[in-house]
Amino acid sequence: MYKLLTVKDVVRIPPRMFQIKPEEAAKIILRETYEGVYDRDDGVILAVLNVREITDGVIVPGDGATYHEAIFDVLVWKPEMHEVVEGEVVDVAPYGAFIRIGPMDGLVHISQLMDDYVVFDEKNKQFIGKEKHHILKLGDEVRARIIAISVKSRIIRENKIGLTMRQPGLGKPDWIEKEKRKEKGEGA
Repeated sequence: MYKLLTVKDVVRIPPRMFQIKPEEAAKIILRETYEGVYDRDDGVILAVLNVREITDGVIVPGDGATYHEAIFDVLVWKPEMHEVVEGEVVDVAPYGAFIRIGPMDGLVHISQLMDDYVVFDEKNKQFIGKEKHHILKLGDEVRARIIAISVKSRIIRENKIGLTMRQPGLGKPDWIEKEKRKEKGEGA
């Protein structure tokens, strides 16, 4: 889920940046510090959008930099349990497919790909459903549900997201349409 948040922090502006306006210097430093970091409470910080307020600087003895309290806006993305997400298949392995959802990749284990017996075709790098003949390969757009979130680090790639596509309304768009047509045909 994407959110806009307002954050308050102290920014250290080094002497080499004194010729820049404090707001601009703070924005540069905040972007270097925050962007691309995973925060356990707020999620992945995608962008520092603007600096709303900045106080006059304070000099700390022994340090030539100035310290300013700043209030700024950030754009964040945080995966939520049971959230339905859409993404692209960016990698496949014999054990499952990796789906790019926002700034992170989630894994759909082979057992969670579809309601069918699934075979991995190593040569063509794709999954094939034995009975329904559904195919999932690199580049496919899919809809999935988040079923597990493991946050271990502030580094995005060290955190894991588990996904499923075995529920109604999930999977590739053509699978979903096929199921809808099948239901309408049975009900009529």
